[in-house]
Amino acid sequence: QVQLVESGGGLVQTGGSLRLSCAASGNTFSITAMGWHRQAPGKQRELVATITSAGSTNYADSVKGRFTISRDNAKNTVYLQMNNLKPEDTAVYHCAATLGIALGPSPDYWGRGTQVTVSS
Repeated sequence: QVQLVESGGGLVQTGGSLRLSCAASGNTFSITAMGWHRQAPGKQRELVATITSAGSTNYADSVKGRFTISRDNAKNTVYLQMNNLKPEDTAVYHCAATLGIALGPSPDYWGRGTQVTVSS
């Protein structure tokens, strides 16, 4: 089993920045990729960013150039640096991990989520 715990959400004004953290524990050696999904009220869940164990990254078009995903393997922690935030970024952000080939819409493990609210 793998446990994921997010932190770092909050309220920020348009144009501001936040950094989310996701600490993984348990059988972390089995994880092949991690990332972040977000869920806004009335909208479909969106895969925002992913990072593999080798460090390859991928981003949704909606966040490219503004968000950066990174990982600290020694701490089993993944980060999401979010800059130039917009009101449409408001959502609950969930950390996710997979034991499979790539992180997709149905990961093996989810965190409980952290709220990000961007005021206009």
